[in-house]
Amino acid sequence: MDRIVKVGIIGCGGIANGKHMPSLHAIPNVEMVAFCDIIEERAVKAAKEYGTPDAKVYTDYKELLKDKEIEVVHVLTPNKSHANITVDALYADKHVMCEKPMAKTAADAKRMVDAAKATGKKLTIGYQHRQKPQSIFAKEYIENDELGEIYYANCLAIRRRGTPNWGVFLNEEEQGGGPIIDIATHSLDLTLYLMNNYEPSVVLGKTHKKMEHPEAGNIWGDNGVSTTPLEEAACAMIVMKNGATIMLETSWALNTAEPVAEGSCVLCGSRAGLQIKNDKLTLNKVELNRQQQTVVDTSAGGVNFYAGVQETPALVEARNWIKAIVDDTDPVVLPEQAYVVSQILEAIYTSSKTGKPVYFE
Repeated sequence: MDRIVKVGIIGCGGIANGKHMPSLHAIPNVEMVAFCDIIEERAVKAAKEYGTPDAKVYTDYKELLKDKEIEVVHVLTPNKSHANITVDALYADKHVMCEKPMAKTAADAKRMVDAAKATGKKLTIGYQHRQKPQSIFAKEYIENDELGEIYYANCLAIRRRGTPNWGVFLNEEEQGGGPIIDIATHSLDLTLYLMNNYEPSVVLGKTHKKMEHPEAGNIWGDNGVSTTPLEEAACAMIVMKNGATIMLETSWALNTAEPVAEGSCVLCGSRAGLQIKNDKLTLNKVELNRQQQTVVDTSAGGVNFYAGVQETPALVEARNWIKAIVDDTDPVVLPEQAYVVSQILEAIYTSSKTGKPVYFE
């Protein structure tokens, strides 16, 4: 990772400042040389905080894409614009990291996959929960065939009162949905990744908007929470072509006593099971005719005599992404995998609207 990778940032809002730019800034061989936002002040601020001394600022992403020194682009805009910007960037000879979800619609996600194939450029999606130490351990554990055949799973992203009310989160036209497309997308991606199963057969889903006062107790305040048309909660059953069943549960607002963080899932196999809930990894198995549960210490200090530094999933994601560029290898999250996530999420919305299951060919 010696050579310098020059990056352009498109979208300098919350996710850029909270995740991508700090992580890229911590990687020695990365230079952020251009910043674009429709609000120029945000791009100027980002350039001053994270850019090279001569970093350029744009309000039109197409002007940024003309810069031939930029090798990689991070697309960090509202969901509606993910596809158009990503496709344009790929055809402008840039590798692309696009923040989750892949796109507002499955059709747009497919356009992104097709563009990556046509141009030969790398495309990945920001599903950083794959990079958690719990997820990395679980993946290796499963690949060692410790669970046997995984035939049942539950993916969870449940907030009791946590409806985001800034930016365009409550704008259905810009975002495409509520907790399904916002936080359940992380849990579903991780579940499919750990199962290594991307062949859905049928999806039956139902969204809910029933609460009388969803704004009451909301951790980020009211600010339109009660007036948004988006779903407050949803559940779905996903049957895969091999017969495996996945139950999905998600909410921004739900009268439940047990919130479960995004990126949580339960996997049950023919030999054993595991769960990642609220960043705690538990293994479930039977030994010597006794039921056993083991909580795995995945902290950096979990190794005797070594007080290592725990890196954030966002930093691990950024480092692995840049390494894939330098080494010319596949990124951790393949666009074809993220496309299946988008297909299933869209099927949940469609099933809820029609009252019928959605079948895949």
